[in-house]
Amino acid sequence: MSEPERPSGRDGSEPGTDDGGERLRRARVPLPEGAEPPFEVFVNGVPQREGHDYEIENNALYFFAGLRREGKLGFIRWLSITLAIAGTYRQNDSVDVTFVRGGRGLVETGLPIEVLVDEEEQTGPARGSYSPG
Repeated sequence: MSEPERPSGRDGSEPGTDDGGERLRRARVPLPEGAEPPFEVFVNGVPQREGHDYEIENNALYFFAGLRREGKLGFIRWLSITLAIAGTYRQNDSVDVTFVRGGRGLVETGLPIEVLVDEEEQTGPARGSYSPG
C-alpha cells in the first residue's frame, strides 16, 4: 500500500516551510494568563492539531499557517459596507482556546494574533474566482 500524498505548496514544498524545509512560524498567539494543559485550539471554529498546525512554546501558540485579524475599518470602508456598496473580504481569523486554570475548564475566544511573517496581501480578484465579462 502506498503512502498518502502530502499536501504541498505552490513550489512543491510542504505548506508552512521555507526553502530549506524548515517549518516557519507565521503567527504568534499568547495563551491566557495561568493557562494549563490540556489545550484545545480552534481557528475560525476548526480544530487545530499540535505539531501539525501549531506548536506551544513560552506560553504562546506558534502557528505554521498565516493568520491575521482585520483592523478597524476606516470611515469610507465602513460607509460603503453600510450602504451595501461593498463588502469586506479581508482575512479575519479568530483563535479560540480551551484550557485549565485552577482546576476549572475555561474557554477564551478571539485571542490577539501577532503576525510574525507578513505574507504579501493579495490584490485583484480571488484566485479561482469567475467574473462574467
